[in-house]
Amino acid sequence: MTEKSAKEKIFVSAAEDAAACRRQLMDHPSYRLAYDDADFMLREELRAVRLQMEWLKPDLIQDEHGIKSTVVIFGGARFPERPTAEQKFKAAEAAFLAAPEDVQLQQQVRRARHVLDNSRYYDEARRLASRVTEYSLSQGGSEFVVVTGGGPGVMEAANRGAAEVGGKTIGLNIVLPFEQEPNRYISPELCFQFHYFALRKMHFLKRARALVACPGGFGTLDELFETLTLIQTGKVKAIPVVLLGKEYWTRLIDFNYLFEQGAIAQKDLDLFSIVDTAQEAWQILHEAW
Repeated sequence: MTEKSAKEKIFVSAAEDAAACRRQLMDHPSYRLAYDDADFMLREELRAVRLQMEWLKPDLIQDEHGIKSTVVIFGGARFPERPTAEQKFKAAEAAFLAAPEDVQLQQQVRRARHVLDNSRYYDEARRLASRVTEYSLSQGGSEFVVVTGGGPGVMEAANRGAAEVGGKTIGLNIVLPFEQEPNRYISPELCFQFHYFALRKMHFLKRARALVACPGGFGTLDELFETLTLIQTGKVKAIPVVLLGKEYWTRLIDFNYLFEQGAIAQKDLDLFSIVDTAQEAWQILHEAW
């Protein structure tokens, strides 16, 4: 008899005790088992325990499903696929034509036009995720599994591309008051919810073999610079970091200016690559692997 089976034979499980306790129907919450008391677990003093649980749950479940390595694909939640972006642009344009003197409506048309232009990154992320997942499946399906932030827009596109070729795909969703609901393309058994951004970011990188950042907002920038900082300082091993969308990234961030000002070193400019298509991104990833 193994040590594990001996313990299973001797000790009553936590689940069995919790069930027994519930059957006794004691009214006061003090009687509940601590680990089975939701009100107690949500107390401010239990923050450290909740942090530990948010680390353990996704980690253990990914292990159980054989996830050995991942490819992280970031991007804006507000960049939908082209048909949706076209509908929103036409609606904004129609509203402006009905009231052309309205400055706010004019601004909305410009923004909708940019969102329509940026919808091409939905397609690029979808294509890249499909290509990465096909490679993953050729290696057995446990390596290079696509993981996203789990929400809509470019995140949805990447999960979608992976699911369409029959691969598993992970979503690390975070509970927010708007915008962030798990998209329908995430493998249900690998769809995780987070309260803490910090734990979510640790999970993004724990198994990562590459990171691809498509155009996005604060969240995308946060994840990108967190990763670049960790690689720059040697806190994590170097992985390929690819910025997809030359016009967007070169206008948004002047990396050469950072170097010229002495804020970063010349070698730091080699920590990432900037490309314009899924095919270019794939070539960099495949060569690195």
